[in-house]
Amino acid sequence: MSTAEDRSENIRLLRESAAAVIPGDYRRIRALRFQDPGFDPATWKEMCDMGWAALRVPEAKGGSGLGVAEYCALAEELGRGLVPEPFIGSVTAASLLSGGALAEVLAGDKVILPAWQERPNSLDTAGDTTVAGGRANGRKAFIPMAAGADAFIVSGRDGLALVARDAAGVSLSIERTQDGGNFGTLTLDNAACTPLSGDMAEALEEAALATGAYLLGVMDRAFAMTLDYMKTRNQFGRAIGSFQALQHRAADLKIQVALTRASVEAAAVTLDTSQHPALRQSVVSRAKARAADAAMLVTRQCIQLHGGIGYTDEADIGLFLRKAMVLSHLYGGAALHRGRFAAVAPEDDE
Repeated sequence: MSTAEDRSENIRLLRESAAAVIPGDYRRIRALRFQDPGFDPATWKEMCDMGWAALRVPEAKGGSGLGVAEYCALAEELGRGLVPEPFIGSVTAASLLSGGALAEVLAGDKVILPAWQERPNSLDTAGDTTVAGGRANGRKAFIPMAAGADAFIVSGRDGLALVARDAAGVSLSIERTQDGGNFGTLTLDNAACTPLSGDMAEALEEAALATGAYLLGVMDRAFAMTLDYMKTRNQFGRAIGSFQALQHRAADLKIQVALTRASVEAAAVTLDTSQHPALRQSVVSRAKARAADAAMLVTRQCIQLHGGIGYTDEADIGLFLRKAMVLSHLYGGAALHRGRFAAVAPEDDE
């Protein structure tokens, strides 16, 4: 069993390893925007070589067997760099696979993504889709970075199934997103599928929290960039960071980042230590709701604090707002998670 010291060391090493794929500028991110598949397969292969896809897979199945706290720490670092590679989706899929399909995902040879959502802002993993008798029928939407997927894990009323992208009866349409990535809509018409055991619900709870951690990285980096800008941008003969009104706004944003960090980290600890279903759902919803709202608030304010240049596409700060706009509703938006928190939170939860 890992000690607290082991945990801290794992998190430190993961944060350091993220520096290998997060350059000091955002030229790579800009070059990938609005292009298929929306990420760099070579960079994703490098991430898999570092064991990132295997992070939540037990050691007995060839994974790292690390906890949710490590998962969220790495997601936060990737958020700082606006990394578009399908980390969260692949970690989710890997936790549901075994055998050869799992080995291909962990090696970075194939990208397999979860396809679970049918309706906007919903946590329903089944919907109207069926995956019975080796055949899949239905429609799944809002699949992040689906343009680069080789196969999908489809959830249905009958369980889970693995569906190849190029299988007969499979149709995939791609829609561009604000951040330059893409969402896929998967239509299944009597498509051949391979049944899978397990339940996607727990993996999606972790994915929702990891998305909150990614948003934490987005807002934290945007805030740091804005502070640097305020120290160097001069107006009326002095740095705008010296103006008290702007200092007050910056202080408010710092509080939002700090509160989000506390919520995400507390939720990760709970998922690593508690098996109480209602408690697990409540802490995930509290963290995701806060991260979604705070990320939008912080990134919008950061653009305003940059002045007119912040509204141009050439300014990197705008990339952070675009990312927040896409991810704030992924795995449930703030309103949905506030509602779920109110419904499931234990009475002694504060």
